[in-house]
Amino acid sequence: MTGLWPHQYEAADLAFRGRNVIISTGTASGKSLAYLTPAVAACLDGGTVLYLTPTKALAADQLRSLRELRITQLRAATFDGDTPFEERTWVRQHANYVLTNPDMLHRSILPRHSQWSSFFRRLRLVVVDECHGYRGVFGSHVAQILRRLRRACARYHSHPTFILASATASEPGVFGRRLTGLEMDEVTVDASPKGATTFALWEPPLTELRGEGGAPVRRTATAEAADLLADLVLADVRTLAFVRSRRGAETVALTARAKLADVAFSLPYTPTHTGPATDAKTGSTANPPAHPTTTTHTEATHAQTTPTPAPPTDPRTGSTPDTPALATHAEATYTGAALPPEPPADVSATADPGTPSDPETTADAHPGRPRERGDQPSTQPGQPPSSLTWAIPEQAETDFNDLADLPNKIAAYRAGYLAEDRRLLEKALREGTIMGLATTNALELGVDVSGLDAVLIAGWPGTRASFWQQAGRAGRDGQDALAVLIARDDPLDTYLVHHPEALFGRPVEAIVLDPDNPYVLGPHLCAAAAEIPLTEDDLPIFGPTTAKVLEDLVAEGMLRKRPAGWFWTKRERATDLADIRGGGGNPIQVVESSTGRLLGSVDEPSAHTTVHTGAIYLHQGETFLVELLDLEAGVALVSSANPDYTTFARDITDISILSTERSQPLGTGTLHFGEVEVTRQVVSYLKRRLQSGESLGDEPLELPPRTLRTRAVWWTLPASAVAPLAEAGIDLGGAAHAAEHASIGLLPLFATCDRWDIGGVSTELHADTGLLTVFVYDGHEGGAGFAERGYARATDWLTATREAILSCECERGCPSCIQSPKCGNGNEPLDKRGAIRLLNILLSPQ
Repeated sequence: MTGLWPHQYEAADLAFRGRNVIISTGTASGKSLAYLTPAVAACLDGGTVLYLTPTKALAADQLRSLRELRITQLRAATFDGDTPFEERTWVRQHANYVLTNPDMLHRSILPRHSQWSSFFRRLRLVVVDECHGYRGVFGSHVAQILRRLRRACARYHSHPTFILASATASEPGVFGRRLTGLEMDEVTVDASPKGATTFALWEPPLTELRGEGGAPVRRTATAEAADLLADLVLADVRTLAFVRSRRGAETVALTARAKLADVAFSLPYTPTHTGPATDAKTGSTANPPAHPTTTTHTEATHAQTTPTPAPPTDPRTGSTPDTPALATHAEATYTGAALPPEPPADVSATADPGTPSDPETTADAHPGRPRERGDQPSTQPGQPPSSLTWAIPEQAETDFNDLADLPNKIAAYRAGYLAEDRRLLEKALREGTIMGLATTNALELGVDVSGLDAVLIAGWPGTRASFWQQAGRAGRDGQDALAVLIARDDPLDTYLVHHPEALFGRPVEAIVLDPDNPYVLGPHLCAAAAEIPLTEDDLPIFGPTTAKVLEDLVAEGMLRKRPAGWFWTKRERATDLADIRGGGGNPIQVVESSTGRLLGSVDEPSAHTTVHTGAIYLHQGETFLVELLDLEAGVALVSSANPDYTTFARDITDISILSTERSQPLGTGTLHFGEVEVTRQVVSYLKRRLQSGESLGDEPLELPPRTLRTRAVWWTLPASAVAPLAEAGIDLGGAAHAAEHASIGLLPLFATCDRWDIGGVSTELHADTGLLTVFVYDGHEGGAGFAERGYARATDWLTATREAILSCECERGCPSCIQSPKCGNGNEPLDKRGAIRLLNILLSPQ
């Protein structure tokens, strides 16, 4: 083991000695070797290994790595939804290194544990890779699945060692114990060499267009990402673009391909450069183009310090912008990686409804490059304009035969594709056949896509953990890299690009999960009883609340209590009770009505907002119009279409307080945490023109309401505190509404959650409190721990909320501060000034 780095040796040595361990070191720090060393040794010694990963892509990638070892005694195989049924028997009987995911362990392996008896009897090691992905409700489910796994192993007299791996886990030992229920050693000192990564915080420019309430609108993060992706691929820079949604990933790839198609069509003419070209290998340029509000920050290990570059000048005017485009932090080192050229002015499609392209510039023969208003296009059709300032590699200028293939250098990657298609895309990216890939977080985890030069992150990914994980996908061979965070028109994104100190030099968030949540624990107790009847000796494995939850399950007729223990007596599959991914029901199949072709599926709650009747649905670059959503049949019928608008669902929400668990004073108000019941109903959808963001109307929908019992944090202010505001003409309802939106946007900075994991309600006078009340609740049945985290960090959280509203440059409120993309009331009423006054009162010491 002399060839291992110290952190690899330490983790492997602990596993060899039978100690459970979590290794939490940086991205591309060789964690795979830390667990592969004891895992392969266990297989060679006659034992078996179970490898768990959140995604099938990572399991397939690990299998490829294992087969490259060419060890005949190592019989590795994946066992997941993509495994043909004829191969599954062979895996059960002969494989000694099985790669699977929590879903398959929950639904197939544990319920049929007797068929795996030989494997479990020899099980030496359980590897839980990328374990930071197990958070919230999903993480709570996985924690209980791992407890069921331990119990099944004990049935066959094996007690495997657990080794967990994560690039980004705060307090990893504490988290590891919470996830597995076992004592856990931790390895956190990273001894691997690394290249330098240059970080750019990129805020799209404001446009002249106006959105709801006359608010200024920024260019969308997806439009910027598409432009940058096309530019980087054109410059021979291998790039991964992370996009928040499946639809967004498709849109970015489609738009970038269209731009490269235009380039391929128009570039056989010799371009005339007015500025120096960027070197695709070094990224250096004598005069890089400017871009609004771009901040760079470099994180480097073993990197040589070089001089910080001067702020760039405008290539068209030669002047330096009033606001420096490159503000380099003092502690950073510059690696010579230049920012991509100025993004294009026009875009054919956008995933963010209502956020149009920049009207300050107009498209010319080269869509994807700006031209000053007043510049004249070339007199010769197809000839580049004289103001062309593209950074084109020398090879691209001379080898025009390759230009026709440019659009094929970009593709989309997301869940829902066929397994063979995903594997082909991964291979193409590794080999350089594809130079740019727009993806959801499906490629966030440790799939080996080494050789990447740059990563684009279109919108804050929800947590610092995900941010560092995504940024770490570039430079994985120890090379220097570029990572660009492109801000969405969102309070948290805006806050981060203006407050880099909230991002850099800070630890990642604590991973929040609650295995004792009765809505999580109950279904897994039923599943465990169906696998092996529960006894009193099993109760400590599942946690301190197990006895009480068992009583409730017996009372509901889910389990039967006998002298020997608790038994599952129903004919239904007990595993169907636990929806571990939080989908909340059977998935809705998306079917093309004219051909019967199955395009994909969406979970039932998401169907209300993404495939409702009249919605626009994107799939692999194709646009479809939803003709009918039939929830009873579980199908959405779609037809091919090419509309010039996008759709956005609106819902209304009511909330009632069921119980208050904790309360504490906060300024002149009171902070509470407890259980609530939330009723949500999608009532309409908004149509907005793609190019301009113009509203085309609000169409009504008739969908059933959905009820959610969950946990919330809420604050109240007495009438005596808000009366002066009302007398001053402040709209109290609008002020509370604005504070609610902004606080939802900022909570992900303090809890390991995403904006879409939480919701909120505000009212000037709530029926249960009789006071002005603002709620923020977990969007998962039984709660997920996010609201509780907000209660614990309330002062810091609400102070950052106030700062985000104060620092926004708009006058009356905009999507960057108080407008919400999912507001069911059309972002009305909102009172920016009133929200600041309310938060001042709430945060002022008594």
